[in-house]
Amino acid sequence: MKNALLKLSFLVSIAVFVSCGSSLKSMQGNKKAENSISGNVTNKAIVPGADQLTLYLSQLKGKKVGIMGNQTSIVGSDKKHLVDVLIDNKVDLKFAFAPEHGFRGNVERGEKFGNDVDQKTGLPLFTLYGGNKKQDSIVNSIDVMIFDLQDVGARFYTYITSLHRVMELCAKHNKKLIVLDRPNPNGDQVDGPVRHDDKFKSDVSWHKIAMIHGLTIGELALMINGEHWLENGRQADIQIVKIKNWDHNSMYDLPVIPSPSLPNHLSVRLYLSLCLFEGTDISVGRGTDWPFQILGYTNPVYGSFTFTPGERHGMSKHVEGKGTKNYGVDLRGLNADNQKFTLKYLLDFYQKTPDKSTFFARPEFFDKLAGTDQLRKQILAGESEDQIRASWEADLKIYKQMRKKYLLYTDFE
Repeated sequence: MKNALLKLSFLVSIAVFVSCGSSLKSMQGNKKAENSISGNVTNKAIVPGADQLTLYLSQLKGKKVGIMGNQTSIVGSDKKHLVDVLIDNKVDLKFAFAPEHGFRGNVERGEKFGNDVDQKTGLPLFTLYGGNKKQDSIVNSIDVMIFDLQDVGARFYTYITSLHRVMELCAKHNKKLIVLDRPNPNGDQVDGPVRHDDKFKSDVSWHKIAMIHGLTIGELALMINGEHWLENGRQADIQIVKIKNWDHNSMYDLPVIPSPSLPNHLSVRLYLSLCLFEGTDISVGRGTDWPFQILGYTNPVYGSFTFTPGERHGMSKHVEGKGTKNYGVDLRGLNADNQKFTLKYLLDFYQKTPDKSTFFARPEFFDKLAGTDQLRKQILAGESEDQIRASWEADLKIYKQMRKKYLLYTDFE
């Protein structure tokens, strides 16, 4: 018994030593992140940057402040909006920028919206989605900008385009930017094609990163600065409030839905694989209670599961197959945590399509989502998922090496 205890003690010591060595290596590898700020880890609960008020409120005293936020910009377990928290703490808020879907998250995908006033707080609202001619004078009116949006880890999710635009404005006008970092619910993977050609640059493919980029907003901000992607090689003065108790191996079920069509953890995990269908006429369930959890089309060849896209609030203007019975597959029973990016659904529906020349109903948009036209051409040529993935390997290897320079949290690899 004594020998067994000694052996156990020895093994525990070895484990602690290895763990500490790994942490030290991680810290040494992240010297590029010296412009970030973070408190000490005090518990195992994941704590987003916005919740760590003591790390940034003092920097806002006596300053004129702007914010880029939306319904995901919450603080604490009571989910109080960050704007309300800042107002309660006498912060001199001058305006808010809103991303796609608006400041309160109630604007449909792709819909343009104008400048407005937040009905709850009276705060002037300005859109950055699709550009804003008055944005320079707006940013010039403040001293500090706050960025707090919940991303989902895909290049085609436009909140990261909003990040770039805010950084561009802050760099141009010498304004400090405080990024309140939040977990990436798909931060356990890096996958898909890397965009190279600016021909495919758009709001859904702004950066030259992997389609599934594996970064938090804070890490991407470091990459944008470090790779000199801002206009004229400028760099923004950024300070990042890091997440406590999260790393790229962690699962994170979002406390607030990031946009109308991502209502739960499963939809967020499947979104990576299903969003490419937006370049086709296949329904991803918009206009139902299960967006990005079901797939179908009006032809019975696609499956025995049936559904009828309807008029679900927030998803009524851009609904494929609205009011018509769709046939396809039901993915609602899948384990969300186990879902990673895959082409199997896309390839399966393509193979089942009687007239394959009609499958890519919006080829240009599909190519923008993918960041390349190669993927569409590979599918048309009948290549398998393994063959397609092999064509990404070299680019992904280079991207992953670049990504490592900007990681703030322990990686999944």
